[in-house]
Amino acid sequence: MRQRAAWLVGVRPYALLAALCLLLYVPGLASIPPLDRDEARFAQASRQMLETGDFLRIRFQDEARNKKPAGIYWLQAAAVAAFSTPASTAIWPYRLPSLLGAMAAVLLTFALGTALFASGEDGVAARRIGFFAALLLGTALGTIVEVHVAKTDAALLAAVVAGQGAVGLVYVRARTGRPAMPAVAALFWVAEAAAILLKGPPGPALAITTIAALSIADRDLRWLRGLYPLPGVIFMIIAIAPWVIAIERATEGAFLAESIGHDLAFKLIGPQESHGAPPFSYLLMAMATFWPGSLLLVPALARSWRRHEMPAERFLLAWLVPAWAMLELVPSKLPHYVLPLYPALALLTAATLVDGAQLARAGWLRYAEIIAKGLWVIVTVVLAAVLIVLPLRFGGQVSIAGIIGTAMLLGLAAALLYRWPRPPLAAAAVAVLSAAFLLPAAIVILPGLDRFWLSRAGAELVARHPPQAGAALVAVGYAEPSLVFLLGGQVRLTTPRGAAEALARGGEALVSNREDAVFRQALTVRGLVARPLGSAPGFDYANGQRIVLTLYDVAPG
Repeated sequence: MRQRAAWLVGVRPYALLAALCLLLYVPGLASIPPLDRDEARFAQASRQMLETGDFLRIRFQDEARNKKPAGIYWLQAAAVAAFSTPASTAIWPYRLPSLLGAMAAVLLTFALGTALFASGEDGVAARRIGFFAALLLGTALGTIVEVHVAKTDAALLAAVVAGQGAVGLVYVRARTGRPAMPAVAALFWVAEAAAILLKGPPGPALAITTIAALSIADRDLRWLRGLYPLPGVIFMIIAIAPWVIAIERATEGAFLAESIGHDLAFKLIGPQESHGAPPFSYLLMAMATFWPGSLLLVPALARSWRRHEMPAERFLLAWLVPAWAMLELVPSKLPHYVLPLYPALALLTAATLVDGAQLARAGWLRYAEIIAKGLWVIVTVVLAAVLIVLPLRFGGQVSIAGIIGTAMLLGLAAALLYRWPRPPLAAAAVAVLSAAFLLPAAIVILPGLDRFWLSRAGAELVARHPPQAGAALVAVGYAEPSLVFLLGGQVRLTTPRGAAEALARGGEALVSNREDAVFRQALTVRGLVARPLGSAPGFDYANGQRIVLTLYDVAPG
């Protein structure tokens, strides 16, 4: 046993998990262009913090962004200051906090998961559960996507794992008769403060929901003393209050009114920005966002419910089920909203994997597993098709890397469905399955979709024909934030009439074919002449429209 588990001893599992994360996360970090619309807004706002030296007010060009706290902007600005400059249009420094956050979440899942299960399992089994859970979380498609997007959620995931893990350790130690550890309580309160500075209420709300579920189910609040509530709340106030006071003064009270009174409240009462979906949507989406580990969802949930009296499983179910149910009822739905619940799902799935992933072959569970496997197969086939179809549709040719990835993806998926291997091999198969899709997609396919990255094409067009120093540069009929970021923030998004006014003394305009005629007419009225310098056809994936951008040199007639 000792020899077989040697790879779980000391720093080896951390090194293996870190290496796996780098293998999956680094490809595409620099080569995939900035995404619309949230990522480009986050990145541009972080850049403007560095340019202006104002690290309180969050702005995208002249527009205030009072939706999220400043934590992620500070992290992105720090990464850019350390590895790049605000003048650079490279997106990868802005994505570094997401990469580091996801890696931290993976490593914390191993450490805290091992500690959670140590009381009910032997040491080797507990470390296997922690390791496989970290692997499942790190290879999940939803996690990998968030790593490659410069916004809040991957960094928040690390804070959530730390905070929720601390709650779980306090709970399990109390239920097994062991004393609380002040260091664990300190970890909880630091993690909650970090979660608030990153995204506001969601992190603490999840902790409160978990604590309430456990306390109600057990009819016992005494275990909460292990979290040292009074000193913790005092620490939270001291940690958060200076920023809250400063931002409220800087925005004249607008920040809290907009972030909580407008943004959060509207998401709770209705679908925001066309992101509505019916209940159970997250359950269906999990087959894709937790893929490839979603193959084991039904056995994992069945096993966990059978063992719901065990402290570790009880805590993980309290983390997962109430919050998931509430999110299913909230009208606004985006895939990353359930990402903070995936560490719990990964730990429950890993425990099932270590047990052999067995499921009773009778009753409704059998049919549920058949349906889940069918959905998993559909997701796998769709991902394989993406590797073939996207290069044809937006690149104009077949990708050899896509063909190889598709063959590996389908072959390995068929092998897993035919015969589930022993736990270590199964974990390795999950990692390879994730890599078979991600590596060709991130290294070759996505960066090569020329007609898909319309902002990149427009920015390259401007780079080939740069405006004169001090001359105006405007965009008409195409207002994606990624264009603003790729042009260094030096472009004004406006209407045809606004463009004519801005170009009264000459300059350049990047104009969509949908506004071209109106733009030319507005120029004629003002006595301006436009000379086309080049065009870039493409697809605006943010609104599903085919667009041709034409760059004009505008001068008085």
